[in-house]
Amino acid sequence: MDVPTIPDQMFLLIIVVIVAIVLIIIVFQWRKVAQSKNSILMLEKEIELKKMSMVEKDIESKRLMDNPIPLPQEQQDSLSAIRQSTTEVRSNVGYLHSEINERLARLEAETEQRKLEKMLKEIEAKEKKLKKMDK
Repeated sequence: MDVPTIPDQMFLLIIVVIVAIVLIIIVFQWRKVAQSKNSILMLEKEIELKKMSMVEKDIESKRLMDNPIPLPQEQQDSLSAIRQSTTEVRSNVGYLHSEINERLARLEAETEQRKLEKMLKEIEAKEKKLKKMDK
């Protein structure tokens, strides 16, 4: 029975490292695809909600046109202010949501980079150890 030599062991170690890196890349790509699918589903739901909102507004405006009830100027101003603040809140929520996603992606990337750097240091240490044993 042959005992694997050090070059054979190095070759196997390199193959294992390459396979591990490929697996990590595959997992990241799979996660990105899953996140993209979720984002697409959320956008589709948002579009549906906007369509429904537009239909509701259209129906409401048609009803108001059929039954005109003039609002006092004070109530019209109040209604305009409410609509404006609602629009501002929605835009802020969208901005904060995108900011959270960006920071989360950055944090995940940094964490993965630290893991890979640690693995690289471990591999380099093992290579040095093997080189010392080879001498």
